[in-house]
Amino acid sequence: MNRILMIGALAAIGFFGAFFWMNSQPAAPGLTVGSVSAQEASADADTSLVAEMALGNPDAAVTVIEYASFTCPHCRTFHEGPFKDLKADYIDTGKINFIYREVYFDRFGLWAGMLARCGGEERYFGIVDLLYESQREWTAGGDPATVADNLRRIGLTAGLEQDEVNACLADNAMAEAMVAVYQQNAAADGISSTPSFVINGQRYSNMSYADFTAIIEDELGS
Repeated sequence: MNRILMIGALAAIGFFGAFFWMNSQPAAPGLTVGSVSAQEASADADTSLVAEMALGNPDAAVTVIEYASFTCPHCRTFHEGPFKDLKADYIDTGKINFIYREVYFDRFGLWAGMLARCGGEERYFGIVDLLYESQREWTAGGDPATVADNLRRIGLTAGLEQDEVNACLADNAMAEAMVAVYQQNAAADGISSTPSFVINGQRYSNMSYADFTAIIEDELGS
């Protein structure tokens, strides 16, 4: 999805906009919308709250980092197709270390990221799969209340408890930390669209699986 990452606007319409609706819901008491600017929120955020989500062999010679948004159709296409092959050929076989990093184009993508992390590292990628598989359904219409309810249902489907889901979606500190980590990573790696990939430090845009494997094999020295 070739959309420019507008970091300042993101926090205004994505981070605080996301919580404007959540703050009005009785199921998520105690949530307050911050009054600081996007830059201040990022500077004060506790980024240690945000775990790096990875699969495969952490000691592998090749590290693949994917930058993706849960609301990006091209990211959904990648996860429904090439990612399954990548997992079978390189992740499950221990040939690569695969890191998934969330990009927040909008408030719904941020909410989805908060939900995915709600189950911890063990359930994270299972919830990611559910989010991509049902992306068209849970994002349909664009109404914040409906989208939030849809995400709650996905959480329940993943085996989370209702109170647990509500607490995760109401976690201001985590949301600020997630936005801060996203900003730092995207700036460091020069990410401007999704899906984007960083393979052993080299940035690539979306590509065919054949091109993907050629790069990996070259890095593996095959």
